Amino acid sequence: MTDDNRQDPWLRNAPPSGRASIPRQPTAGNSARAGSKPGWEHDLIEQLAFASLKEQRRSRRWGIFFKTATLAYLIAIFIVFMPGDWGDDGITKDKHTALVDIRGVIADDQDANADTIVSGLRAAFKNKNTVGVIVRINSPGGSPVQAGYVNDEITRLRDEYPDIPLYAVVTDICASGGYYIAVAADEIYADKASLVGSIGVLMNSFGFVDAMEKLGVERRLITAGKNKGFMDPFSPLKEEDQMHIQTMLGNIHQQFIETVKKGRGDRLQENDDLFSGLIWTGEQSVELGLIDGLGSSSYVAREIIGAEKIVDYTDHRPYFEKLVERLGSGVAQAISSMFKGGLQ
Repeated sequence: MTDDNRQDPWLRNAPPSGRASIPRQPTAGNSARAGSKPGWEHDLIEQLAFASLKEQRRSRRWGIFFKTATLAYLIAIFIVFMPGDWGDDGITKDKHTALVDIRGVIADDQDANADTIVSGLRAAFKNKNTVGVIVRINSPGGSPVQAGYVNDEITRLRDEYPDIPLYAVVTDICASGGYYIAVAADEIYADKASLVGSIGVLMNSFGFVDAMEKLGVERRLITAGKNKGFMDPFSPLKEEDQMHIQTMLGNIHQQFIETVKKGRGDRLQENDDLFSGLIWTGEQSVELGLIDGLGSSSYVAREIIGAEKIVDYTDHRPYFEKLVERLGSGVAQAISSMFKGGLQ
């Protein structure tokens, strides 16, 4: 070897073959032996974890900021560009026909309950820009009590607001309790194929006496009051129980008939089956005087009331949903106005 090679540390550590070897990388063990701080890996992981946490917090703060700013921006647009034809109650300021829908079974625990229907009717009549009110009915009937509440309220509102007419419009079916409500209207309209009527009352149940005997099941009914268990489906039907129920149903039926006669008056035609519980088509109902004519809600609004614009007052959505819908409508119109301004 030359002197230069002897002075080169790489060559001095070369293996006997004369080839240069690659120096070994320091390991955790020899690094610690070289004077490194013990546990440096733990410190490094801890620093990385804190850095990641800080980054997450920073991202979350910016996310909240941008969401808040966006919401504030949309609210500002809604306030500035709020449609001019909307009042404080969210109902248009233009002259219009008010609509209240009655759909499905009329019962206290259903969407078509008296409180919900009456709430929509009151709001409709209260608006000073309401020209007329349409009660659109698609119901097979239901509770006579709930229907009676609505009928009474319509009569009261018509007396309180004599200048605002109310019309009932039948879609698919207006039977029993649905018709009980409809007769409170000034006039009733339906489609020629609509089903109208069913002026009657029913009560139904099942009897399981024979089935229990075949199965060997014994009914043990203990009551205080001799009639407390009347109409029990697991006991034989008593004649006096049946007579009592028949009397009760007859009384309610008579109330129904009187309500129909009060609402329809001389328009009803003489027919032995009119109050028998049968239903008729819209065409037949015109001939019988059950309804006044054939037509849809839009027809009544346009041709009868004279206010083609229809505003839905049906109170069947949560308040927050209504607010979101109004906000969306206002923002959409605001954006549309902005684009129109830019194109002109």
